[in-house]
Amino acid sequence: MMYDAFDNAHSDEIAALLAVASEGSFVAAGRLLQRHPTVVSKRVAVMEARLGIRLIARTTRQVRLTDAGIQLTQKLRAAVNLIAEAEQEASAGAAEVRGTLRLALPAAMGRQWLAPLLPAFLEAYPQVSIVADYSERFVDIIAEGFDLAIRMGELHDSRLIAKKLGDHRRILCASPAYIATHGLPADPQALVQHNCLRFSGFASFPEWRLTNGRQQHAVLVSGPMTSNDSEALLAAARAGTGILAAGEWLMSRDIAAGKLVRVLPDWQLDAPGGIYLVRPSARFAAASTLAFKTWIEAKFSTGLPWEVGEG
Repeated sequence: MMYDAFDNAHSDEIAALLAVASEGSFVAAGRLLQRHPTVVSKRVAVMEARLGIRLIARTTRQVRLTDAGIQLTQKLRAAVNLIAEAEQEASAGAAEVRGTLRLALPAAMGRQWLAPLLPAFLEAYPQVSIVADYSERFVDIIAEGFDLAIRMGELHDSRLIAKKLGDHRRILCASPAYIATHGLPADPQALVQHNCLRFSGFASFPEWRLTNGRQQHAVLVSGPMTSNDSEALLAAARAGTGILAAGEWLMSRDIAAGKLVRVLPDWQLDAPGGIYLVRPSARFAAASTLAFKTWIEAKFSTGLPWEVGEG
């Protein structure tokens, strides 16, 4: 396809020819295009020279289209109508909640708390389909073509539009069986004497950096299991293998069920982070993107799903 046929100069030539064909004179065409008649005449002449054919027969009293000019203007009008229809269809796509929505979601948290929510969105918007990518890796949503992403922690990409949905806290827990055997640490430094289940995805790994809002302690912990999978470490914590430091979202159900107990409840790992909805730009967002943004914000506005028991 010859995309160069649509540069600005050629568009001006087409507009001039169609205006003359519609209005019957260069003067009237000039008024329609808000250009001087000589400008319109020159644009048509340039088009004729480029195509190598006479499109308009000029006399002192009138102008008329040649046979070649009539055929060309008919096809150009059809093309202009197709372009207008394509633009209207694209605009309708921005106004109507339909199409494919590509989401980048954190793997474990997404599977546990977001996946159960998505069917309700699809039921509310039946013309939308979702492509959900669950991954713990850092996704470049602009380069990889995602419409929206949920991220936890701190944001560093200034290209993104972000909305904070809630706080993200990392807490410490262990099973009642572990506590019965090993006891509870009295302070962060006492963790060095305990079996700790280490998540290798922490930025501070292998240290645990704890804070109670007034003090900070960095503790080099050790233990029988290290993994990049938080759910595998959760299973080990349930079995009494050691103390787990992880997101509150991961352990909330087990805490409520009595399978896990808070350890050092006044302390948490790192400074409080956030749970964010991020998207590439606020401009020209499709209606499906805006609908999901409004919907997920409403879901989180009544409390985090693991706090209100959703999912």
